[in-house]
Amino acid sequence: MFDFKVTAESSQTRARAGQMVTGHGTIETPIFMPVGTAGSVKAVSPEDLRDCGARIILGNTYHLYLRPGCEVIDEFDGLHRFMNWQGPILTDSGGFQIFSLAKISKVTETGFSFQSHIDGSAHLITPEDAVAIQTRLGADIIMCLDQCLSYPADESETKNALELTTRWAIRCKSAWQENKADNALFGIVQGGMYPELRRQSVTELIEIDFPGYAVGGLSVGEPKPLMMEMADMTLPLLPPDKPRYVMGVGTPADLVRLVEMGGDMFDCVMPTRNARNGQLFTDSGTINIANARFKTDTHPIDPNCRCYTCRNFSRAYLHHLYRSREILVYRLNTIHNLYYYLHLMELIREAIHQDRFQEFAESFYNQQQIKF
Repeated sequence: MFDFKVTAESSQTRARAGQMVTGHGTIETPIFMPVGTAGSVKAVSPEDLRDCGARIILGNTYHLYLRPGCEVIDEFDGLHRFMNWQGPILTDSGGFQIFSLAKISKVTETGFSFQSHIDGSAHLITPEDAVAIQTRLGADIIMCLDQCLSYPADESETKNALELTTRWAIRCKSAWQENKADNALFGIVQGGMYPELRRQSVTELIEIDFPGYAVGGLSVGEPKPLMMEMADMTLPLLPPDKPRYVMGVGTPADLVRLVEMGGDMFDCVMPTRNARNGQLFTDSGTINIANARFKTDTHPIDPNCRCYTCRNFSRAYLHHLYRSREILVYRLNTIHNLYYYLHLMELIREAIHQDRFQEFAESFYNQQQIKF
């Protein structure tokens, strides 16, 4: 039930458009995936997501495993019915959250042992467990368990982590093949900020052979130019006939640049988190709706936007809601930001199919006043 094919390519960049078929629907790429950490994209409903143009969302294995737990989700035959989302779902392996959130965590050859950040209970997740948990959740795309390091990390530590990630990837694929589940397993490239280690990771993962590949270990504290350098050298090394997923990145400008480098899939909490903090994305950059200059502003957030929020409400109203801490503002802001991200990806796909992506990218950077 999983298939991917490239449907158009830019003649001037590495940007490409594709079509990814899953058991819960077909996805046009490049695509942005809203993050639904605990089975919910914060502040919005599944209907809001569909209206914004979402075609696939991301769930977090670590959080869902701890709460509500697989036993609860089993009662609904998976996450789709539990959260009333009928489109495709991608789940991450939970490795990064164990590393960043658990009260105490330890990595061994066996897997991750950790204490829950919720109640301190002890847990062990092996590569086989990660595949089994994600399969029980019913995700259409699942990720291998990997070891991600924060920046900076020395070369020896980074090499050890990527080689452990490779050994875990072999075990994940074996478990996935035994399960014979109706999903696709993606391998995750590690190697930190070391080009040769990135190449080693790609080579080892390609030899294992996965339906898709993710570029991990980015946006972990490194400077933006270094992040882009690592993405730029890693993406073209990945198989051209498989989807390429850049994990956890980033701003609208980041997405345009990463598509230019050959990325197909992206996720980030930025549009939803920033919405709750009052930052809204527009064609000419960001605005902070808490700013006093919006108190009497009768215009929508962005006059070019056709989202539900911009069609119905003014900046002044959103400013009032935000300053009053009215719950409605979190929904309205989030709808706008998600629509902005998803509409941007729609425009990118259209530009690639018409072979004018480079022109589109240059116009976008100029409008956003971005210089490299």
